[in-house]
Amino acid sequence: MLDATTRSGGTATASPRATAAELAVAVPPATTASSVAPTGFAARCVRVLLSPWSRLSLLVALLAAGACTVLLFEPQRLLTQGWPPQLGGAAAAVVFTVAYGVCTVAFVPRPLLNLAAGALFGSQLGLGVSLAGTVLGAGIAFCLGRALGQDALRPLLRGRWLKAVDGQFSRHGFRSMLAVRLFPGVPFWAANYCAAVSRMGLLPFLLATGLGSIPNTAAYVVAGARASAPTSPAFLIAMACIALPALAGVVIAWRKRHRLRQL
Repeated sequence: MLDATTRSGGTATASPRATAAELAVAVPPATTASSVAPTGFAARCVRVLLSPWSRLSLLVALLAAGACTVLLFEPQRLLTQGWPPQLGGAAAAVVFTVAYGVCTVAFVPRPLLNLAAGALFGSQLGLGVSLAGTVLGAGIAFCLGRALGQDALRPLLRGRWLKAVDGQFSRHGFRSMLAVRLFPGVPFWAANYCAAVSRMGLLPFLLATGLGSIPNTAAYVVAGARASAPTSPAFLIAMACIALPALAGVVIAWRKRHRLRQL
Protein backbone atom coordinates (compact mmCIF):
# COMPACT_ATOMS: atom_id res chain seq x y z
CA MET A 1 0.00 0.00 0.00
CA LEU A 2 1.40 3.38 -0.99
CA ASP A 3 2.03 6.07 1.65
CA ALA A 4 0.13 9.35 1.48
CA THR A 5 3.40 11.21 0.88
CA THR A 6 6.90 10.25 -0.36
CA ARG A 7 10.14 11.82 0.73
CA SER A 8 12.31 13.11 -2.14
CA GLY A 9 15.40 15.06 -1.11
CA GLY A 10 13.89 16.01 2.25
CA THR A 11 10.83 17.53 0.59
CA ALA A 12 7.33 16.15 1.17
CA THR A 13 5.33 15.61 -1.98
CA ALA A 14 1.72 14.56 -2.02
CA SER A 15 0.71 11.43 -3.87
CA PRO A 16 -2.08 11.64 -6.42
CA ARG A 17 -4.38 9.63 -4.16
CA ALA A 18 -3.69 11.92 -1.17
CA THR A 19 -4.17 15.06 -3.27
CA ALA A 20 -7.55 13.92 -4.50
CA ALA A 21 -8.68 13.05 -0.98
CA GLU A 22 -7.52 16.37 0.44
CA LEU A 23 -9.23 18.30 -2.33
CA ALA A 24 -12.43 16.39 -1.72
CA VAL A 25 -12.34 17.35 1.95
CA ALA A 26 -11.16 20.95 1.51
CA VAL A 27 -13.61 21.99 -1.18
CA PRO A 28 -17.09 22.45 0.33
CA PRO A 29 -20.09 21.06 -1.49
CA ALA A 30 -21.56 23.26 -4.19
CA THR A 31 -24.82 23.55 -2.32
CA THR A 32 -23.26 24.99 0.84
CA ALA A 33 -22.94 28.58 -0.43
CA SER A 34 -26.33 28.56 -2.09
CA SER A 35 -28.08 27.22 1.01
CA VAL A 36 -27.20 30.36 2.99
CA ALA A 37 -28.94 32.76 0.61
CA PRO A 38 -32.54 31.55 1.16
CA THR A 39 -32.03 31.79 4.91
CA GLY A 40 -31.01 35.44 4.65
CA PHE A 41 -33.85 36.19 2.24
CA ALA A 42 -36.36 34.46 4.52
CA ALA A 43 -35.10 36.45 7.49
CA ARG A 44 -35.56 39.71 5.59
CA CYS A 45 -39.08 38.67 4.60
CA VAL A 46 -39.92 37.87 8.22
CA ARG A 47 -38.58 41.26 9.36
CA VAL A 48 -40.67 43.04 6.74
CA LEU A 49 -43.82 41.09 7.62
CA LEU A 50 -43.37 41.75 11.34
CA SER A 51 -42.54 45.44 10.93
CA PRO A 52 -44.88 47.93 12.67
CA TRP A 53 -46.41 49.25 9.44
CA SER A 54 -47.01 45.76 8.06
CA ARG A 55 -48.85 44.81 11.23
CA LEU A 56 -50.85 48.04 11.09
CA SER A 57 -51.80 47.25 7.49
CA LEU A 58 -52.94 43.80 8.61
CA LEU A 59 -55.08 45.40 11.33
CA VAL A 60 -56.71 47.76 8.83
CA ALA A 61 -57.37 44.85 6.46
CA LEU A 62 -58.95 42.78 9.23
CA LEU A 63 -61.19 45.63 10.34
CA ALA A 64 -62.24 46.38 6.76
CA ALA A 65 -63.06 42.72 6.16
CA GLY A 66 -65.07 42.59 9.37
CA ALA A 67 -67.01 45.73 8.48
CA CYS A 68 -67.82 44.38 5.01
CA THR A 69 -68.96 41.08 6.48
CA VAL A 70 -71.26 42.86 8.91
CA LEU A 71 -72.74 44.96 6.12
CA LEU A 72 -73.55 41.79 4.19
CA PHE A 73 -74.99 40.06 7.24
CA GLU A 74 -77.16 43.06 8.23
CA PRO A 75 -77.49 42.50 12.01
CA GLN A 76 -80.31 45.05 12.16
CA ARG A 77 -82.56 42.30 10.80
CA LEU A 78 -82.63 40.85 14.32
CA LEU A 79 -84.92 43.72 15.31
CA THR A 80 -87.44 42.91 12.59
CA GLN A 81 -87.08 39.18 11.91
CA GLY A 82 -86.08 37.93 15.34
CA TRP A 83 -83.62 35.19 16.30
CA PRO A 84 -83.24 32.12 14.04
CA PRO A 85 -85.59 29.37 15.26
CA GLN A 86 -82.79 26.78 15.22
CA LEU A 87 -81.18 28.34 18.28
CA GLY A 88 -82.67 28.70 21.69
CA GLY A 89 -81.86 28.87 25.38
CA ALA A 90 -78.24 28.94 26.48
CA ALA A 91 -76.92 28.28 22.97
CA ALA A 92 -78.66 31.37 21.66
CA ALA A 93 -77.24 33.46 24.49
CA VAL A 94 -73.68 32.24 23.84
CA VAL A 95 -73.94 32.77 20.08
CA PHE A 96 -75.38 36.24 20.54
CA THR A 97 -72.61 37.17 23.00
CA VAL A 98 -69.88 36.12 20.57
CA ALA A 99 -71.65 37.83 17.66
CA TYR A 100 -72.06 40.97 19.78
CA GLY A 101 -68.33 41.10 20.52
CA VAL A 102 -67.31 40.55 16.89
CA CYS A 103 -69.81 43.14 15.66
CA THR A 104 -68.49 45.82 18.02
CA VAL A 105 -64.98 45.19 16.70
CA ALA A 106 -66.41 45.70 13.19
CA PHE A 107 -67.84 49.13 14.16
CA VAL A 108 -71.48 48.10 14.61
CA PRO A 109 -73.11 50.64 16.99
CA ARG A 110 -73.68 49.14 20.43
CA PRO A 111 -77.10 50.79 20.93
CA LEU A 112 -78.43 48.73 18.03
CA LEU A 113 -77.07 45.52 19.54
CA ASN A 114 -78.39 46.40 22.99
CA LEU A 115 -81.86 47.04 21.62
CA ALA A 116 -81.72 43.69 19.83
CA ALA A 117 -80.61 41.94 23.04
CA GLY A 118 -83.56 43.38 24.94
CA ALA A 119 -86.02 42.47 22.22
CA LEU A 120 -84.69 38.91 21.92
CA PHE A 121 -83.87 37.94 25.51
CA GLY A 122 -85.75 40.36 27.75
CA SER A 123 -84.34 42.77 30.30
CA GLN A 124 -82.34 40.50 32.63
CA LEU A 125 -80.78 38.01 30.23
CA GLY A 126 -80.44 40.71 27.59
CA LEU A 127 -78.40 42.83 29.99
CA GLY A 128 -76.15 39.88 30.82
CA VAL A 129 -75.37 38.93 27.23
CA SER A 130 -74.89 42.59 26.26
CA LEU A 131 -72.36 43.23 29.02
CA ALA A 132 -70.53 39.99 28.23
CA GLY A 133 -70.43 40.90 24.55
CA THR A 134 -69.27 44.41 25.39
CA VAL A 135 -66.32 43.18 27.44
CA LEU A 136 -65.51 40.52 24.84
CA GLY A 137 -65.53 42.99 21.96
CA ALA A 138 -63.50 45.53 23.90
CA GLY A 139 -60.92 42.89 24.79
CA ILE A 140 -60.60 41.72 21.18
CA ALA A 141 -60.20 45.27 19.91
CA PHE A 142 -57.67 46.12 22.64
CA CYS A 143 -55.53 43.04 21.94
CA LEU A 144 -55.62 43.62 18.18
CA GLY A 145 -54.71 47.28 18.56
CA ARG A 146 -51.94 46.55 21.06
CA ALA A 147 -50.38 43.73 19.00
CA LEU A 148 -50.78 45.18 15.51
CA GLY A 149 -51.07 48.95 15.85
CA GLN A 150 -49.28 50.28 18.90
CA ASP A 151 -45.69 50.20 17.58
CA ALA A 152 -46.68 52.05 14.39
CA LEU A 153 -49.03 54.62 15.93
CA ARG A 154 -47.22 55.66 19.11
CA PRO A 155 -44.50 57.62 17.24
CA LEU A 156 -47.32 59.64 15.60
CA LEU A 157 -48.63 60.97 18.95
CA ARG A 158 -47.15 64.44 18.51
CA GLY A 159 -50.15 66.75 18.70
CA ARG A 160 -51.04 68.36 22.03
CA TRP A 161 -54.45 66.74 22.21
CA LEU A 162 -53.11 63.34 21.26
CA LYS A 163 -50.37 63.56 23.87
CA ALA A 164 -52.90 64.66 26.47
CA VAL A 165 -55.23 61.76 25.74
CA ASP A 166 -52.33 59.30 25.73
CA GLY A 167 -51.01 60.63 29.02
CA GLN A 168 -54.44 60.48 30.64
CA PHE A 169 -55.00 56.87 29.59
CA SER A 170 -51.45 55.83 30.49
CA ARG A 171 -51.38 57.41 33.97
CA HIS A 172 -55.03 57.13 35.01
CA GLY A 173 -56.25 54.26 32.89
CA PHE A 174 -59.06 52.84 35.03
CA ARG A 175 -60.78 56.08 36.02
CA SER A 176 -60.31 57.63 32.58
CA MET A 177 -61.87 54.66 30.81
CA LEU A 178 -64.62 54.48 33.42
CA ALA A 179 -65.52 58.11 32.71
CA VAL A 180 -65.49 57.48 28.96
CA ARG A 181 -67.86 54.52 29.33
CA LEU A 182 -70.21 56.29 31.74
CA PHE A 183 -70.66 59.42 29.64
CA PRO A 184 -71.46 58.61 26.01
CA GLY A 185 -69.93 60.72 23.30
CA VAL A 186 -66.71 58.90 22.48
CA PRO A 187 -67.41 56.03 20.06
CA PHE A 188 -66.90 52.61 21.59
CA TRP A 189 -64.36 51.49 18.98
CA ALA A 190 -62.39 54.76 19.23
CA ALA A 191 -61.98 54.39 22.99
CA ASN A 192 -60.85 50.78 22.52
CA TYR A 193 -58.08 51.61 20.08
CA CYS A 194 -56.97 54.75 21.93
CA ALA A 195 -56.52 52.63 25.04
CA ALA A 196 -54.66 49.98 23.05
CA VAL A 197 -52.18 52.52 21.68
CA SER A 198 -51.61 53.95 25.16
CA ARG A 199 -49.79 52.16 27.98
CA MET A 200 -52.97 51.21 29.83
CA GLY A 201 -53.11 47.66 31.19
CA LEU A 202 -55.61 45.13 29.86
CA LEU A 203 -57.18 44.28 33.22
CA PRO A 204 -58.01 47.89 34.26
CA PHE A 205 -59.35 48.47 30.76
CA LEU A 206 -61.71 45.49 30.93
CA LEU A 207 -62.88 46.29 34.48
CA ALA A 208 -63.59 49.91 33.63
CA THR A 209 -65.40 48.86 30.46
CA GLY A 210 -67.59 46.36 32.27
CA LEU A 211 -68.52 48.67 35.13
CA GLY A 212 -68.88 51.83 33.10
CA SER A 213 -71.08 50.20 30.46
CA ILE A 214 -73.76 48.99 32.88
CA PRO A 215 -76.02 52.09 33.05
CA ASN A 216 -76.11 52.88 29.35
CA THR A 217 -76.39 49.23 28.34
CA ALA A 218 -79.21 48.58 30.80
CA ALA A 219 -81.15 51.57 29.50
CA TYR A 220 -80.99 50.39 25.90
CA VAL A 221 -81.77 46.78 26.79
CA VAL A 222 -84.85 47.78 28.78
CA ALA A 223 -85.93 50.06 25.94
CA GLY A 224 -85.60 47.16 23.52
CA ALA A 225 -87.50 44.81 25.81
CA ARG A 226 -90.35 47.30 26.31
CA ALA A 227 -90.41 48.72 22.80
CA SER A 228 -93.85 47.22 22.24
CA ALA A 229 -95.20 49.46 25.01
CA PRO A 230 -93.62 52.89 24.40
CA THR A 231 -95.87 54.58 26.95
CA SER A 232 -94.97 52.24 29.80
CA PRO A 233 -93.05 53.70 32.78
CA ALA A 234 -90.13 51.31 32.23
CA PHE A 235 -89.69 52.44 28.63
CA LEU A 236 -89.92 56.13 29.54
CA ILE A 237 -87.42 55.73 32.38
CA ALA A 238 -85.05 53.90 30.05
CA MET A 239 -85.25 56.68 27.47
CA ALA A 240 -84.56 59.25 30.19
CA CYS A 241 -81.51 57.27 31.31
CA ILE A 242 -80.28 57.35 27.71
CA ALA A 243 -80.82 61.06 27.21
CA LEU A 244 -79.55 62.41 30.55
CA PRO A 245 -75.99 60.96 30.40
CA ALA A 246 -75.67 62.16 26.81
CA LEU A 247 -76.70 65.65 27.87
CA ALA A 248 -74.32 65.54 30.83
CA GLY A 249 -71.47 64.52 28.54
CA VAL A 250 -72.15 67.45 26.24
CA VAL A 251 -72.17 69.88 29.19
CA ILE A 252 -68.92 68.50 30.61
CA ALA A 253 -67.20 68.64 27.22
CA TRP A 254 -68.37 72.23 26.77
CA ARG A 255 -67.02 73.27 30.17
CA LYS A 256 -63.68 71.53 29.60
CA ARG A 257 -63.07 73.03 26.16
CA HIS A 258 -60.87 75.85 27.50
CA ARG A 259 -58.61 73.43 29.35
CA LEU A 260 -58.24 71.32 26.23
CA ARG A 261 -57.26 74.36 24.19
CA GLN A 262 -54.48 75.16 26.67
CA LEU A 263 -52.90 71.71 26.42
